[in-house]
Amino acid sequence: MFPLGSVLFPHTPLALRVFEPRYLTMVGRLLDVEGPEFGVVLIERGHEAGGGDERAAIGVMAPVLRIEAGAEDLYVVAVGGERISVDRWLDDDPHPLADVSPIAPLEWDDALAPLLGEAERIVRRLATLAAVLDEARWDPGSELSDDPVESAWQLAAIAPLGEYDRYRLLSSTSVGGLLRGIIDLCLEEEPVFIARIADARRADEGDP
Repeated sequence: MFPLGSVLFPHTPLALRVFEPRYLTMVGRLLDVEGPEFGVVLIERGHEAGGGDERAAIGVMAPVLRIEAGAEDLYVVAVGGERISVDRWLDDDPHPLADVSPIAPLEWDDALAPLLGEAERIVRRLATLAAVLDEARWDPGSELSDDPVESAWQLAAIAPLGEYDRYRLLSSTSVGGLLRGIIDLCLEEEPVFIARIADARRADEGDP
């Protein structure tokens, strides 16, 4: 398991620079197995490196695509796979370990197509505002998968939201709920971004 300070969504890429000895050990072990993958969960509170952190109960498996060696570290490229729930945490060995169970994938309904289109428009609009503030997670014009369920998860990743909101989206139990959550959270954030951009422009112009 690899607890992180950010949420990983299914069908989205993950790039990690690994330098902590215990995670170097983990990557070394992954190199010895066929089809290597590891679990990613959000650190909800605390700092994982110092121990005593609180970890989210829902995460994502991350199949490894590529591992590259640096001078004193490793670079791991993976992708979000199936969602998992953590049944229990085990003793570190030396990296975190857990017993996990798969969460059933979300199922698509063609009646959700208009909602998917609306979510895409709103996410790209908010991501464009975030880009003005240099806070966009992804390029607002990022291409989406042709698969509607995959694209819904990718929209959740593109949306410039806080980690708590992103975790709420990761916990969605239906595609409709995921899309409605994306739309509602983005619409809540939109006036905040607009106000911040206006404040920044006034500051640049020297207005009080």
